[in-house]
Formats: sequence, C-alpha cells, structure tokens
Amino acid sequence: MTRVRLEIDEVNIYRSKKRWNLYFVVAIEHPTDEDKMILTTLPKKTIKLSKRHNNSFQFDTDEFGSEGLFVLSRELPSDRELNAHIYLRHTRKSIRDLGKILKEVQSGIGEDASGIINDIVGTTTTPWLVIAKKAIPMIGKILTKIPDRDFGFLSAFERFGPEFEEKYEIDRKKEFSGNASLVYSWSIEE
Repeated sequence: MTRVRLEIDEVNIYRSKKRWNLYFVVAIEHPTDEDKMILTTLPKKTIKLSKRHNNSFQFDTDEFGSEGLFVLSRELPSDRELNAHIYLRHTRKSIRDLGKILKEVQSGIGEDASGIINDIVGTTTTPWLVIAKKAIPMIGKILTKIPDRDFGFLSAFERFGPEFEEKYEIDRKKEFSGNASLVYSWSIEE
C-alpha cells in the first residue's frame, strides 16, 4: 500500500516584530469519506519565536534523521491528488488551548461538523474534527472571530505525478495570504 506523508519544514514571518506564538490549523481530505474533510491544530503547544530566531523557524535540519513537523501519513488516493489547506495563526497568550479552537470551529460550523476523532491519518494523539467539505469556505471566517492574529491561508494541494518516481520527497515553498511563508514536504512511503 502506497502512503503519502506531509511535513512542515520551515515557517518565515515577514514582519518587523520578533516575538511570536505560532500555530497551524490544517484541513485535509478525509481518508475514507470523499464528502468530508478533517481539521486539526498543530503543534500541541505554540511555536515560540524570539529575537534569536530572526522570524524564522526550521523544523527540519540538514542533520541525518531530522524530520519536519509531522502533519499526516495516509493512503495515496486512487486519483493521486490530495487537497490540504494550512492556516497560520499567532496568539498573544503564552499558553493557548488549541483544542478549544477545534471546539469553536465545531460550534461555528454546526451540523456540518461530525465530531472529534483520533487515530486517523497516522496520528494517534492528535484530535481531528470531521467536517463536511461544503463547510470548508466557513473555516476562514470562523478563524477570524478567534482573537488571534491571522497570517492567512495557503493551499498545499498536491498531484502526485511522475516527479515522485524520481524523488521520494519534494519540498514546496509557498506564501501565505498574509506576511509569512511556509516550506513543506510531500513524500511517498512504500
């Protein structure tokens, strides 16, 4: 069974401020129900950037065995395409209850949310909120009501084409719709 893996490798902030408490909200296609998506917050605690980080944080380094921030591992869809949305947020709180964000999204979506599950897409301890695909346009609007700074959204959609036959991992760099960028990697696992 061929699996795909998504990791976040690096985040860069293009603002003059040098201290940040960052987290990601990730929405990805449900692995078994094509009418649903799953949504989570990562990592479990916010990423604290200080002046020494110079507005950049690397999860993956050049050291042997180094990995990025694990997002998911799941079976490769039959159409070899996978849709993923990543939102970057900053909180002013030193400790942020990221599970509360899932509950706020769940209440904002209402009946289009099916509940919180674990042990899906290769994660056993990360809670994921199951939502209807038709509710995806509401996510951004709900997140703007949460009193955290919004660095925007990017699409990490991937078509797993012939380039993955030559390389098992491909890094992508994209700009968020706000003042930040992200390096993430998709890989094929046999």
